[in-house]
Amino acid sequence: MEEKLDKIARDIQESILEGYSERFKKESLNPQNTGRIEDADCHVSVTGICGDTIEMYLSVDNGRISDIKFMTDGCGATIACASYVTRMAKRKSVEDTLRITPGDVESYFQDLPQETRHCAKLAVMTLKAALEEYLGKSDK
Repeated sequence: MEEKLDKIARDIQESILEGYSERFKKESLNPQNTGRIEDADCHVSVTGICGDTIEMYLSVDNGRISDIKFMTDGCGATIACASYVTRMAKRKSVEDTLRITPGDVESYFQDLPQETRHCAKLAVMTLKAALEEYLGKSDK
């Protein structure tokens, strides 16, 4: 019975992800950098036009993102995009991280469908909001 239910669940996941790249499927089913950072240098929460919210936590050491995590109430596309954005940012300088664009995310996932491109924008907007908050705090 359990094997039958597992197969049904796999079939549903595959049908939902049909048409997406293998990279997208892997990222959405196995997201990286999820959770919270207790003593983060900054924490932001951004809600997108679709209603999904991403919370992002950053720790910065010597001008580099030493740790980054996210939480979301969003769909698989939001999860995949936030996961990839955090992977891109981790261990990069704050300056280099500011250059990440939604286009970078779309390219990595090999052309996101139009209906999910706003998720790439939301993930990058959240990252930039976190960086701006960090930079605002570090200027004081």
